[in-house]
Parts: sequence; structure tokens; C-alpha cells
Amino acid sequence: MPFRWGDSKNSKNFDPVGFAERSPEWLNWFREAELKHGRQAMLATVGLVVPEFVRIPGEQFSFEAIPNVLDAHDALLDTSMKQILLWISLAEVMTLAALSNMNEFDRAPGDFSFDPMGLYPTDPAKQEEMKLKELKNGRLAMVAIGGMIHGAIVSGHGFPYL
Repeated sequence: MPFRWGDSKNSKNFDPVGFAERSPEWLNWFREAELKHGRQAMLATVGLVVPEFVRIPGEQFSFEAIPNVLDAHDALLDTSMKQILLWISLAEVMTLAALSNMNEFDRAPGDFSFDPMGLYPTDPAKQEEMKLKELKNGRLAMVAIGGMIHGAIVSGHGFPYL
């Protein structure tokens, strides 16, 4: 049976397909990918709601020019989307070296030692709690962004998609 759920599997070590059992040497890469996609999904959920209320200056970004946030993709294909692609590509290139050397160094998946506001706790127990919170919120955001986009498509309205 491809999907398994037993006593050893819970919301902390969620792996219903068994990737960790089949490829334990790739476990750090799987966690890194899960954290990266979770962080992107958390930003995407905010990025889908905020433009419903606030827009940056410029006629091409106004509520009259783009009444629905989902229409922004097609309307701004030649302008803003190129900039978004550039920034995403830059972020991917900057993390490439860390990903390729992950198993050879003492770097935990998702840890780039970037904490300019000092939010990461110094206590090891609090660090583990913070990591688990980020993982679970990222998983929730990955599901949420799919639901938000489809809710906007089906309803034809912006946030709150009713």
C-alpha cells in the first residue's frame, strides 16, 4: 500500500509515501525542499491577500487596471513578472552552493545563518520548537495557497473569495 500511516508517523515526521525509508541519504535534501517551498508558500499567501487592499503607485498597478489579483499575472507579463523571475532566479543561484554541499558540512536543512532581526532563539529546546513551527506553518501555507488560488478562480472574486 503506497500510503502508510502508523504509530511512528505523526504530524512531525509526516511521510505518507515513505520517501525517508526509500532514500535515507536524500533526507536532508527533502527537508530543505520542504522548508524552501513552505517559506515560498507563506510569502505567496501574504502576496495574494495584501494586493487586494494596498497597491504600489502607478497606473498599471491600480485597482482599475487590475481589479483581480489573479489577473495581474497576465496583465503584467512584460513588466513585473520579469522582475519576479529575476529575483527568484537570484535566490535559487545563491542557495545552489549550500544545497550541493549540504551533506559535507554541519549545516542543517533550511539554515542559512540569516537572522538579521535576531528572532531565532538561543535555547536549543526553543530552537527545535521554532523549527517545528516553521515546518508546520509551511505545510499549512502550501495547502492554503492552492485553496486560495482555486477559491479566487471559482468565485471570480478577490479575498475573502466569497
